[in-house]
Amino acid sequence: MAKFIHPLADCQSKHIGDDTKIWQFCVVLPNAEIGNNCNICSHCLIENDVKIGNNVTIKCGVQVWDGIELEDDVMVGANVSFTNDKYPRSHNKDWTLMQTKVCRGASIGAGATLLPGLTIGEGAMIGAGSVVTKDVPAGELWIGNPAKFYKKIDY
Repeated sequence: MAKFIHPLADCQSKHIGDDTKIWQFCVVLPNAEIGNNCNICSHCLIENDVKIGNNVTIKCGVQVWDGIELEDDVMVGANVSFTNDKYPRSHNKDWTLMQTKVCRGASIGAGATLLPGLTIGEGAMIGAGSVVTKDVPAGELWIGNPAKFYKKIDY
């Protein structure tokens, strides 16, 4: 099956995999890479320096900023907030881009916030509304503000 880009989306990238769906009111910048069989729900923004693997779901209202990588089989809940600058200031020419990696099979609950420069381990889960300030190891569920280890989970 071919990719589907809703007519009300602004998809500038040519790097969109087969069977991927990009819904209305999404903006995908030219250098973004999105794999096969992804579902990018409405009202999302995907910046240029972004890599999204295969079988990724990004629910409504998510901005995936430069420096963010989502590996295969990642689930990003509605209104998750990624960040890529530890000390943001308006019109700061000297800011440092911080890379964030969400590893294969990880899930991030709706409304969670991830500070920049983190790694979310393979198969990890972040509870809805959590504020993640540290790397999350593989196979763990973290919840709260700030997010803390809750329990080990199977993946």
